[in-house]
Amino acid sequence: MTPAKHALNDEPIDDEIAQVLRTARYPANKDALVDAAREAGVSNDVITLFDGLPEQDYTDANSVEQLLGSNGASGLSI
Repeated sequence: MTPAKHALNDEPIDDEIAQVLRTARYPANKDALVDAAREAGVSNDVITLFDGLPEQDYTDANSVEQLLGSNGASGLSI
């Protein structure tokens, strides 16, 4: 098994991010994405990643993924 490209605290996070992006309801703002992450039960590292997003409305998972990709979490498959 190939390790994930991006990890915080040595834990692969791409799958957790993808899980949140799949379950979030769009359009969603940053707070809704953070809430979706908490409800999904993902790691605190992933919640922190979503909490670091700019305050804006995101129309779909791709718009969030593009922004996260520019912050080092590229290569997600949802």
